[in-house]
Amino acid sequence: MDIQRISAFSDGDTGGNPAGVLISDAHPSVEDMRTIAADVGFSETAFAAPQGDGAWRVRYFSPQSEVPFCGHATIALGSALTREFGPGRYNLKLNEAEISVEGAVSGELVEAALQSPPTKSQPAPDEVVSEVMDLFGYTKDQIDIRIPPALVHGGADHFALTLNSREVVSDMTYDQEAGRKLMEKHGWVTILIAFSETPQLFHTRNAFASGGVYEDPATGAASAAYAGYLRDIGWPHQGRIEINQGFDMGHPSRIVAEIGSEKGSSIRVSGSARVMNDSDFTD
Repeated sequence: MDIQRISAFSDGDTGGNPAGVLISDAHPSVEDMRTIAADVGFSETAFAAPQGDGAWRVRYFSPQSEVPFCGHATIALGSALTREFGPGRYNLKLNEAEISVEGAVSGELVEAALQSPPTKSQPAPDEVVSEVMDLFGYTKDQIDIRIPPALVHGGADHFALTLNSREVVSDMTYDQEAGRKLMEKHGWVTILIAFSETPQLFHTRNAFASGGVYEDPATGAASAAYAGYLRDIGWPHQGRIEINQGFDMGHPSRIVAEIGSEKGSSIRVSGSARVMNDSDFTD
């Protein structure tokens, strides 16, 4: 099997979030997809097989579980489809939604953009906020009160916590096993920790213990869900936000989220994708 290794949302030719991509005539068995994802070892691997209607059936597996939607693996898949079949738009059928991804070649990179599933959000209950704060060791005075803690969705469920200090976000730490139990308890794929430098520029980190990974360097699905939440609360996003993620873990990643005016509508998430090379796997 030709497993491609592509880093999505890269900062030019560096950084980004690695994803595995397997394009095949038919999906392997579920057990084989789980094994492949574990062997690849990245936070997610995307499996794509052509459908008779011209769309692609896509499933995503982390080393530990199947996830309903993964943004960075979709960008990686869009890059792979563009390199193999040419620039353009590709329709994708996920487990619970239908989306699209498009790609264009830009030198050694591919610029890819996805349309997320519909978004929704709701305020997080106080007792749930307390659980998250205890996990990371945060205090209530560190919350950015302009963007209250929330349960956000954009193809998958996430918890979003926005803090008022870039330094506190940079120092994020938590117990991975405790984080896994908390995420599984509530059905979250990740916990997004954010800081707003300006109304259109955010710095984020994403704990991904539910997938057996301490942290994701770039998380398109959570970024889409968060952008939808900002729209829901009337944040002055001006139709677009930029997200810097992964810088604190040495994998600089840049994500752009374009936000339409219709509440609940999909978010366009875009970024660069690069094929990984031998230097990515050396210390």
